Amino acid sequence: MSEKEPAGSKAAAAAAIRIALTGDREEERQLIQRCLADNIHAAAVDFGGEFIASVSKIVERAVVAAKREGLIGSTHAEEGAVAGAAREAVSQIINKAIGLNVGGKIGIARLNDHIGVCVFFGIGLLHLNEVAIGLGHRVI
Repeated sequence: MSEKEPAGSKAAAAAAIRIALTGDREEERQLIQRCLADNIHAAAVDFGGEFIASVSKIVERAVVAAKREGLIGSTHAEEGAVAGAAREAVSQIINKAIGLNVGGKIGIARLNDHIGVCVFFGIGLLHLNEVAIGLGHRVI
């Protein structure tokens, strides 16, 4: 393993977390531009709904956003990497979210062959909310 590989995975994961935590579209756009200066391509997309029904939508939205923003092409390997990382991120939240409503933002970042997907969740019932993030990483 070369010295660049851990830095690539760490940088992609950190960028995905930062983009998922942005507060609004303007902050999101500014962060995407700053990431580009470091050769990191990033995208974000919102989601919401009942958790169980939302799982497949979250994975699908991550793939569509990554393709729309040019982070990946239309190959099975690239789409599968994003879908797998998104699924991993969601799986880290299952115990907190099952049976409840969720909403939040998906952050996706790519540095070379490293893809990071962070899912920021607001989990709740009425006004009693919990927050959580899940993070997945894949290499293309």
